[in-house]
Amino acid sequence: MPIWASINFQDSASPGMEQLIFFHDFTMIILTLITVMVGLNMLFICGYKLTNRVLLQEQSIEVMWTVLPVVILLSIALPSLKALYLLDDPFNPNLTVKAVGHQWYWSYEYSDFPNIEFDSYMLPEESSNFMARLLETDNSLVLPSLSQIRVIVTGSDVIHSWAVPSLGVKADAVPGRLNQVMMFISRCGVFYGQCSEICGANHSFMPIKVEVVPMPYFINWALVSN
Repeated sequence: MPIWASINFQDSASPGMEQLIFFHDFTMIILTLITVMVGLNMLFICGYKLTNRVLLQEQSIEVMWTVLPVVILLSIALPSLKALYLLDDPFNPNLTVKAVGHQWYWSYEYSDFPNIEFDSYMLPEESSNFMARLLETDNSLVLPSLSQIRVIVTGSDVIHSWAVPSLGVKADAVPGRLNQVMMFISRCGVFYGQCSEICGANHSFMPIKVEVVPMPYFINWALVSN
């Protein structure tokens, strides 16, 4: 659930998002250390007025400011490549859902249940006073927890973007093309997202609502809806 005026990420609900949060926190630690070290060096230089010989002509200094950036870049690159690999790692999905972006709503089709397809519109603000403002929809995308899920994303008119921060997924919905995102949802709950590509006048009024339920509840829902 989004929190007003929060500067942190939303709570993770997938291993991919956990990797992204870890990489962000790890990188912020490195950036903080770099900032502190550079600041202390500048204060030291200003306070003690080191000579150019120490700063520019010492071999140890030359080695240090050549090797340290390489080590820092490698320490950032390796976790980054790991996160990218995990996000794009293909697997055999237990469920495939197709999300189609329209101006300005989403349509969903369950490939494994041919009779389940519906449109998802944002609820008017007056009808969602006690819920998430501008994020509630009349029909939610229902998915099972602890399952490998593939979402195929495309657009019908202009470019949209299907994004759910808590699940760590974002894919452009391009007319005439099929993009896909793979995810494993680790817990039940209700997760919100929005179109993340400017797509017209009502771009900010096409939210995404994902309801994640245990597999037995999902099967019962699918049988009833089918």
